[in-house]
Amino acid sequence: MSFSKDVKNEVARIESEIACCEKAELFGLLRMSGSVSLKGKGVGIHFATENAALARRVLRLLKSNFSVQTEVVITRSRRLKKNNRYQVQVMPSAEASKALGELQLLAMPEDGRLKLLGKPCCRKAFLRGIFLAGGSVSKPVSDYHLELVTDNEDLAILIQKVMHGFSLPAKMTDRKNDYIVYLKEGNAITGFLSVIGAHNSLLEFENIRIVKEMRNKVNRLVNCETANLSKIVQAAVHQIACIRYIDKTSGLYSLSPLLKETADLRLAHPEASVAELASMAEGNIGKSGFNHRLKKIEQIALEMGMDEN
Repeated sequence: MSFSKDVKNEVARIESEIACCEKAELFGLLRMSGSVSLKGKGVGIHFATENAALARRVLRLLKSNFSVQTEVVITRSRRLKKNNRYQVQVMPSAEASKALGELQLLAMPEDGRLKLLGKPCCRKAFLRGIFLAGGSVSKPVSDYHLELVTDNEDLAILIQKVMHGFSLPAKMTDRKNDYIVYLKEGNAITGFLSVIGAHNSLLEFENIRIVKEMRNKVNRLVNCETANLSKIVQAAVHQIACIRYIDKTSGLYSLSPLLKETADLRLAHPEASVAELASMAEGNIGKSGFNHRLKKIEQIALEMGMDEN
């Protein structure tokens, strides 16, 4: 089961007893994926989904807020996975027309919008309905991405405006005949999940994100250590090559006592770091001082004609 479906199944089971919020959620659900059906002179409502929990929610919200006659038709999807498709239908009637008017499904004047989405709780319910009907969110194992897809530009603009009201940095783009309102930042997505009431999914999202960030941090540290080790090995190989060139050309006894001691230590301990070599040297010399001696040996080898490469 996908993470999006997990979130929707959780949100579809949220209990709501406030009529204004239920109507705001219905507005989001039906504006996103509903349609108006015509039969004779009457008008009805049609909503289709492959999510059984969502179909039950739409049916409950309709029947608890309007005295409408409904029926549910279950068909087999023709798509590859052949999932069940649930069609919630509101039969044409005067009460169905009343529902269409209250839910602003035929038109959305400014005063109707203010009435439906006037309270913060209603705007949260609206976003919940929008996500249930046309949203998706990826599991944060790779990229962070949440999107809400509609074929109505005005609705997309409204969704973005409502999300901005909750300090969610939603952006909008178009793809073929659709308009996509999206979030691509982890904190913004957790903020959205909190707004729509998907608290269990939020915790799962955060847990996955923490593991991902820890894994990335460990990988960065390992890569850094590997790079540092590679530099140390390359430096040691070059230093030993310089020492052997001097030994072959004029002998190590041509070096000063301190530099000869340095050369002997490097030859005896090819895998040791500069700090470790400094701790083995006679007298009180630190890493910087010992490294300076090695640089001096490299310089002498180059002056004697050693190839830099």
